[in-house]
Amino acid sequence: MDNDISTTAEVYEADAMPRRFEVHAEEQASDAPLPDAVTRKPVQSKSPAEWAYERLILYIQAFEEKLDNEHQVAMGFAGSDAGVLRIEGMGYFDPDIVTFYGADETGAKMQLIQHVTQLSVVLRALPKRPADAEPRRIGFRLARALDAA
Repeated sequence: MDNDISTTAEVYEADAMPRRFEVHAEEQASDAPLPDAVTRKPVQSKSPAEWAYERLILYIQAFEEKLDNEHQVAMGFAGSDAGVLRIEGMGYFDPDIVTFYGADETGAKMQLIQHVTQLSVVLRALPKRPADAEPRRIGFRLARALDAA
């Protein structure tokens, strides 16, 4: 319990602010502040698609931070034989659609269009393509685009 005194407006604002909290087996708990790009627009004024899109960017970026230079992010599909999609782009269509662009393990182009109520994303590490000198880090590009918006 703290001794800070807050106004009603501050309490309401703090309650409405998005928060991320995680605990992992081999790391300290994280309650890191969210980037300004995610918090500058109130959650209540975002569509479900925009809000899901922004949070997915943060998850992808955090996943990529833990990858070595031989792997890059991809997503698997549950309940389907569609395989995996190497994430090369992501977007949303207000009010409730999130879409992923990329290619499968053979290089065939893929796009997943997902309603936010059905959203379930499995992030996987796939070996980078042999032709690529460096792994492609889509999470960092998406975060820069979010900051620029």
